[in-house]
Amino acid sequence: ASSPDEEWPEAEKAEKLARGAALKWASGVFYCPEKLEGLGHYRSRETQRNSSIQSRLKSTVQSYLEGVSAGLEQLRSAAQEVQSVCQDLGTAQWALLDSAEQFQGLQQMRTLVEEHVQLASVVQVLPQIFSVHEAFSHTLQLLHGQRLLEAHAELMMLEHLRDDILSQLHLRGLSSAQTTVLSYFSGLQQLNETLAKQLWDIVGSSLQLVREDPVLFVTAVRIIEREEKIDDTLLLEATFLPPGRPKGWRQKFYHVLQDTIRGAHFHAAHTDTEGPGLARHLAALQKHIVSELCVVKDLMVQCVPAHYNILSVCTTTYHQALISHLQEILREDLDKQGLFLLLEWALCVYHSPEMMSHPDLLPEVDVSALGPLMSPELVDQTERRYVVKVKASVVEWMQRTLEVEFKEWFREEEPETDHQGFFQSALPIIVMQMLNENIQVASLITDSLQQKVYNMALEELEAFLGRLREALVQCGKEHQQDRTVPKYYIPYLLAVLNNNLALSNSVSSLHPNIAHREVPASLQAALDRMQKKACQLLLEELLLDLQPLCLQLPSRKWLSGSQLVGSMCEVIDKYAKDFSHVRKPIFTLLLMESELLVVSQYLRALMQKKMVCKSEEERGQLCDRLLQDATQLQELFCGLGLDQSQQSLEAVFALRELLYLKDPALLSLEVLGFITKYPDASDEHISSLLDLRGDVSKEVRHVVLEMMAQHPQVLPQGYRPIFSTILVPVPELPFCLRKGKCA
Repeated sequence: ASSPDEEWPEAEKAEKLARGAALKWASGVFYCPEKLEGLGHYRSRETQRNSSIQSRLKSTVQSYLEGVSAGLEQLRSAAQEVQSVCQDLGTAQWALLDSAEQFQGLQQMRTLVEEHVQLASVVQVLPQIFSVHEAFSHTLQLLHGQRLLEAHAELMMLEHLRDDILSQLHLRGLSSAQTTVLSYFSGLQQLNETLAKQLWDIVGSSLQLVREDPVLFVTAVRIIEREEKIDDTLLLEATFLPPGRPKGWRQKFYHVLQDTIRGAHFHAAHTDTEGPGLARHLAALQKHIVSELCVVKDLMVQCVPAHYNILSVCTTTYHQALISHLQEILREDLDKQGLFLLLEWALCVYHSPEMMSHPDLLPEVDVSALGPLMSPELVDQTERRYVVKVKASVVEWMQRTLEVEFKEWFREEEPETDHQGFFQSALPIIVMQMLNENIQVASLITDSLQQKVYNMALEELEAFLGRLREALVQCGKEHQQDRTVPKYYIPYLLAVLNNNLALSNSVSSLHPNIAHREVPASLQAALDRMQKKACQLLLEELLLDLQPLCLQLPSRKWLSGSQLVGSMCEVIDKYAKDFSHVRKPIFTLLLMESELLVVSQYLRALMQKKMVCKSEEERGQLCDRLLQDATQLQELFCGLGLDQSQQSLEAVFALRELLYLKDPALLSLEVLGFITKYPDASDEHISSLLDLRGDVSKEVRHVVLEMMAQHPQVLPQGYRPIFSTILVPVPELPFCLRKGKCA
């Protein structure tokens, strides 16, 4: 047997702790002598404490023992009850085993009860089942009579009956019987289709019905909402979904309404894409869309639930349909009028108060969030197509204008004049008016289209000037073959110059933005080429009349006082009178070019080595004649309005000084001053002038030419060449056997 200490280790540990505490307390008491006096007090106090603890322990142990005794009594009673239950269960088990065969008979009874319940349910609905086909016929009659709410109530009842039977069969796993039920209720499909057809016909005519008979439309919406609620309920239960569910008639409502809107106005196949037809079509679209959206906003919105957002749906449908419709129209080969109409309608009319911003539609209708009818890429592409069409029209019109102008040059009468007497034709007005009208029309759409048309106009004007110049060249060639054709050749050349100046002055006004009114360099170059060619042809005419007179220079007859220069002045004066029919900038230019031409021809004649002065007296005569001729010509041009500073006759005076020099030894210094003033004078020119003197030795000539070689000249900026246009005849080389290269 084990000792008490081994059975109760906690008691031993507690006793040790108590002893240790007592020893510690006792050592504290006996350690201090002054505390020994109270030893009796300490003894009595501890005795009382021990008595109190012992009495509490006895009380606790007593209550514990009483509880244990009560527990043992309860355990004894429970054991007896458990034993009694076990005996009863054993008896029941033996009783159940004895009646197992009887339970098998009860199973058959349970099956019969279930069949009885099913048959009882069937018996309850038999009158309804037997009346199904009669209900089909009645519902169909209601539908034909457009008594839609009553027909739909009958239809819902029949569907509920069918769905209830199918649900019961589904729960019992009798899938084979479902086919029989579906076959029996097959008439429901026809009823559904008939009702749906009538509903969609009503929805398709909704815009008209809400104005004339909104009751029918409201009825259709109520039926659609009933079906939508049935769909939602069945989808939430998610145990059994009958055939044909969900019907989704609300979504179908939207589709039918949208298809109706698209089909009513947006068939490109039936759209006339020619200008007038397209304009009528777009005007009709504008009128119908505004009218129908007003009907939706004022009437249809009141006939449908708010969550339909019917106004927003219709607005979006019209917008999307228009986007597709415009794209279909743009696939056609539209003329410029059609392209312009589409751009104007899509970019200007659509958002204007005449259409989607109509006062009757605001503020409920807002298409700003739906995006543009035409994307920026499509707008740019359409604008380019429009510019191509306009360009073709402009080219054709300009070609016609050019042909008319060319024919006018050969008329038997002078060109028309303005109120100041300047020759002109209608060409500048026609061309600029045509270009300006196209630019102004484009400005009604977008700035980008205006810029594209403006750029095209400048390009075509430049090309037109090129063709006009070619026509002028052709006219000049025909005139060279027969100077009587055209009869008024010079007046029409002057009219061309005036027209060119008018075009040049008008180009800057084409662009509506003043800040961008700069004439492109290439166009300005084309205008300058045109002016230069007309001036060249005029000067060629002057040259042809002057050449017979210039051929008589220089000669002994001329030295003796011939009226040769007087005749030249008469020719020049005659041309100057013609030149007075051009505006001042061109008139001054023609005078300057004519004066330069006369001077160059005069100098050319002197350098042709037709005459050499044989004596000092003859050189004096030559210098006097040069002075008289130059003075006479200078006075003529000054009288015509050409300032002396703008003339080139100073070259003749300088040449006279070169010839008038008495001492040939000073020629090198005189020539240096001459070439400094006229740096385009070459060795050949100076050599010809020295030959004209007739008194220049080879040594002096060599010195002069050597000096020129040592002082090469550079043409200053703005210098008008005189001598570079004069060709000096090349002398025959000595010791050559024949003309050609020397051996």
